[in-house]
Amino acid sequence: MARTRKPVVEVRRSQRRRRTVSAYREGERVVVLIPDRFSRAEETEWVARMLERLAAREERIRRTDSELLMRARRLISRYLPDHAGDIVPASVRWVTNQNGRWGSCTPDDATIRISHRIQEMPDWVIDYVLLHELTHLVVPSHNAQFWELVNRFPKAERARGYLEGISAATGLVLADD
Repeated sequence: MARTRKPVVEVRRSQRRRRTVSAYREGERVVVLIPDRFSRAEETEWVARMLERLAAREERIRRTDSELLMRARRLISRYLPDHAGDIVPASVRWVTNQNGRWGSCTPDDATIRISHRIQEMPDWVIDYVLLHELTHLVVPSHNAQFWELVNRFPKAERARGYLEGISAATGLVLADD
């Protein structure tokens, strides 16, 4: 049985922090922020509690290619049922090499790649990006028919705005679709 390594934990005490405790990853280390007035026993208790919470959060956001494919099938049946026979993706997978776009589709071989950068975004944003790429299996270009199909998704405009906001906030320059 494989053993999980305990993370390196750095505790940062703050005189300004009164009651709240938070934790986040900084590279390989976990940083736990606590009030300066906490005793060593309280520190130990809160570090353990925050490591648990962080692990639970990370487990929730861990998404797999097979889950992505199942999500794609649900989107097809819900938003593109009249094209279900035309939409048979050969593969749908997360990738780490998409620096200029959220997702991509190659209609010739029916492959879809979704950027790992959206894995932590809300489900409705992931669904929008995935539906956008699935629609390329029906309409390869971004013509009026394409947008008519994509806009069947009720939160399409909201998701586009969300992604534009992320792009602006991070300075990410994306290829025009």
